[in-house]
This record gives sequence, structure tokens and C-alpha cells, in this order.
Amino acid sequence: MTRLGDLERAVMDVLWDAAPASSGGVTVREVADALDGRELAYTTVMTVLDRLAGKGMVQREREGRAWRYRPAATREAHIAQLMLEALDLGGSRDAALVRFARSVTGTEADVLRAALSAEAGATVEDGPAGRVENPRPGRPALDEATDR
Repeated sequence: MTRLGDLERAVMDVLWDAAPASSGGVTVREVADALDGRELAYTTVMTVLDRLAGKGMVQREREGRAWRYRPAATREAHIAQLMLEALDLGGSRDAALVRFARSVTGTEADVLRAALSAEAGATVEDGPAGRVENPRPGRPALDEATDR
């Protein structure tokens, strides 16, 4: 997984925030306009998007003379991958997981419990997100954007 620099992260935030509204993607100009507080040249934004495409972070397709860009994965999928990579950095994944579990809030722990129960094929009632059912018993309950 690619770690993002400050500008790359800002560009990805624009794409992630625009993703539901613009399933066809956004243009370089639209990204540049959304980054208006940064006073970046159009070519700088174009270069960042081109590099993100090369890294597999964004998908692009031609529309006339312009390109339309959209995230290759959801923000949540990207963050989850970063978390998994962070677990691989240490000596003991178990110790890191235990320490992480002890650091979450009660509500976050409820979300984790519900996800683990769904993973096991169980149904969890009255969790923070309501009733959670695993549509694929025996397999992870992933959202479509992260399912491989």
C-alpha cells in the first residue's frame, strides 16, 4: 500500500469526498478548484493525479481531451490496508492488536464486536449500527469496494 504525501492525501480527500456524487470521476480542473486554498498550478494537480494513477490509487478514463479520475478504493479500504501494514511492522501482531483494542472507546469496541460477530457468521442485534447480518456466512462481511 502506498503511503501518501500531504498533497497526495489532499487530492485523494477531494476524490473520496466527490466519489458518491460523481461516479464518473472528476477532472483535473475540478480537483484544482476544490483545492482552492492551496493556490496550486493546474499542471501540479495534473502531475499528482498522474502519479496517483501510476501508484494504482486512482483510476482514470479519457473524456474527450481530458481525463476523469476516481479513487481505486474507498477511503475506509485504504485506511484498513494501512492498519494491516502497520501490524506487520512490529514483532507481535497479537500484542499490537491487544494494545489497539485497549485504546478504543466503548462505541468503537461495539463496532469491532459487531464486525467480528458478522465475520463469524453470527447476527448481532442492538449494536451501534443497528442489526448487523453477514450476507456471506463463512466469509468476511466486506463492502463491495474492498471485496477482492
